[in-house]
Amino acid sequence: MFGGHHRGWVRYLFACSPEMAGMRTARAPATSANLGSGFDVFGIALSRPADVVRVERADRTTIEVTGAGSQFIPEDPEKNTVGAVADALDAPAHIQIDKGIRPASGLGSSAASAAAAAVALNDLYDRGKSRTELVPIAAKGEAVVSGDAHDDNVAPAILGGFTIATPGGVTQVDAEISIVVTLPEIVVSTRDARKVVPRETTVDQLVETVGNAATLTAGMYRDDPTLVGRGMEDSVVTPARAELIDGYHDVRDAALTAGATGVTISGAGPAVLAITRRPDQRAVANAMLDTFDDRGIDARAYQTEIGDGTHLY
Repeated sequence: MFGGHHRGWVRYLFACSPEMAGMRTARAPATSANLGSGFDVFGIALSRPADVVRVERADRTTIEVTGAGSQFIPEDPEKNTVGAVADALDAPAHIQIDKGIRPASGLGSSAASAAAAAVALNDLYDRGKSRTELVPIAAKGEAVVSGDAHDDNVAPAILGGFTIATPGGVTQVDAEISIVVTLPEIVVSTRDARKVVPRETTVDQLVETVGNAATLTAGMYRDDPTLVGRGMEDSVVTPARAELIDGYHDVRDAALTAGATGVTISGAGPAVLAITRRPDQRAVANAMLDTFDDRGIDARAYQTEIGDGTHLY
């Protein structure tokens, strides 16, 4: 309907309207970190679920939270991920968080809120940070909840796709992989999940882990669910964390039998992530749900895929 010149003017007028000039809204996706063999390094953005964060200029930062698990999320800026982000960007705002991602799910709930706030406040206050530069800023926010500033969730939440976060920086790869994430009504805190991580490993386990991580990375570059599933195998962290999730081993076996190419714990858990071929998604989701149900555990399954990062709208 509009030519390029006119579209530019429409965007300009919309952004400069009195109502919109002082606020921004961002959607940040759920994420899955570790992916088995990539502890504290690998992460993916999921096409669903997601958090939506709206920021509005203010003299001081205030926070309002609604949605999934909002009753457990503090609105004190010093105790909420987005408060730390606003402080790091020197961007005070009234921040409304609509949670689509349950806290303590293993799906990057705190990272999503931090990522959305970072992108929205950076744009609102014209701070000029690149998406990559916003990753460590969002990580500061997540540290409020997890106790440590890790990039493995916030990197894919901001950048999308598959990310490799190391002290040297973040590498991002767009990938097309189908996924089922099943979230049981079990609570596993990130702090508790970190306590059970082994402090030592053998050389054989190290070699195995490096090989699996390399296989997974190759699979992401090739959009190959078989390689990705094989590369998620992990004999160090996952077995220790699996003991915190009632029914994990049975759910994993059921998913593999139904056609999943690989299964692991999503982040710190309790969500369980299965790599699938698209035609097998529904069967895998049903098998995982049925297995949790057999143990008397309510659960929800998301048939999703690797998706985009935070976007403004």
